[in-house]
Amino acid sequence: MSTAEQVTDPVHELAEGPVWDAPRERILWVDILRGLVLEGQLRSGTVEVDEEHRFDFHVGAVAAAVDGSLVAAEHHRLTRIAPDGSRASGPDLFLGHPDDRWNDGVCDARGRFLVGTASLTGARHSQRLLRTDGDTTTVLDDDLGLANGMAFSPDDSLFYSTDSLPGRQVWVRDYDQDSGAVGPRQPALELTDAVPDGLCLDASGNLWLAAWGRGEVRCYSPAGDLLDVIELPAPHTTSLAFVGPALDQLLITTARGELSAAEQQQFPLSGSLFLAQPGCTGLATHPWSGHLTPQETP
Repeated sequence: MSTAEQVTDPVHELAEGPVWDAPRERILWVDILRGLVLEGQLRSGTVEVDEEHRFDFHVGAVAAAVDGSLVAAEHHRLTRIAPDGSRASGPDLFLGHPDDRWNDGVCDARGRFLVGTASLTGARHSQRLLRTDGDTTTVLDDDLGLANGMAFSPDDSLFYSTDSLPGRQVWVRDYDQDSGAVGPRQPALELTDAVPDGLCLDASGNLWLAAWGRGEVRCYSPAGDLLDVIELPAPHTTSLAFVGPALDQLLITTARGELSAAEQQQFPLSGSLFLAQPGCTGLATHPWSGHLTPQETP
């Protein structure tokens, strides 16, 4: 069993979606409920925030392009944040789904952005997993309870995705990086004692999963065997990513926004980011293509 060290103050309502942007040696993540995209760096055992990008609505995920631009899944659109801070937004991708919001996301090897949705009203079995290249948007799933963490296998041939509620299921399917063709989804892992949230894979193909409600990150083999557990002093672990130049550190995000006042007092470090030494290395993040056809300038 491994441990993790607190590396930020407990300021996040719902920290999610950490990304290691290797060319700039920066960490990206979001605070969904506060409408924030954050940029930071590892410095002397802590994560220091260098820049915040604020939005008026929820922000579900962020990814980086080769040129340093960011794409933020904010409100019902994708918004490009240029290196100079200027913004341009794509079309509304939530027509017919006004009560949903963006949730987790990841880029494939061609730079297309895969992003899931969550209901703001508690609706189940209608949430979507979308893939967009900036012009064309494809619906991969439209029957999810809460689309969540996503990752690719080391050879990029398999795509893992989480449906957090109500089934507590991690799915896997074949994925052709050139064409974007996907195979039928198959069950990879099901939790009975926690809610599966964000996930990532290490270089050996093992799956690292945030177990919401248990204050744990769990490592499972491709066959579903439990290999390791990282315990945290925050029950709502949300997501994780391998970070650092060697991709040998595991950054873990947590939340405090859905805890009661008594629970926040009991778990005062909730809402912090944590760093663990998992004893393995992760996989490089695919950059976003940087393509987005502007529809409006906020």
